Amino acid sequence: MKKLLFVPALATALFLASCGGGETKTDNSAATTDTTSAQAPAEEKPGADIPGINDVAVTDHIELTGDDQLKFDKTLFKIKAGQNVKLSMKNIGKMPKEAMAHNVVILAPGTDVQAFGEAAVKAKTNDHIPADMMSEVIAHTKLLGPGESDEITFKVTDPGVYDFICSFPGHFGTMRGKIVAE
Repeated sequence: MKKLLFVPALATALFLASCGGGETKTDNSAATTDTTSAQAPAEEKPGADIPGINDVAVTDHIELTGDDQLKFDKTLFKIKAGQNVKLSMKNIGKMPKEAMAHNVVILAPGTDVQAFGEAAVKAKTNDHIPADMMSEVIAHTKLLGPGESDEITFKVTDPGVYDFICSFPGHFGTMRGKIVAE
């Protein structure tokens, strides 16, 4: 029975497809071009895919704190490429520096954060900033104990997304954020 229904349906489809074939119509109206769909797409801003970036104002002063719960108080910033930016970092924790120090390390775009964090464990004599990976570091603060603070000024020349982390052993997993340079 299925075969019987299939054959008439196929014949009807072929018949409808062949209808209307002998007549040629000519449209003599002037052709118009829709330029709105032909325009090149606008260039996407760096970090446009980062949730919440549209709610972040451009700044030239980044203020951060780190605590004993392995967290920065803020994790997203927007800056202008080519302009000096002041970064202030304060460790508001209470645990001793030997156990819970914090810093801020701004990494170049494309840096493997996992590899950098793992290498930082072995770089104790250099405040946990691997000497062989310094080419991937844009700027960094000192390693800070409880109540200590540091202030640096840095500049990124190119628009892009820059990860920042705390490089003290084990902290980069949760103490991280992004700086979007426009």
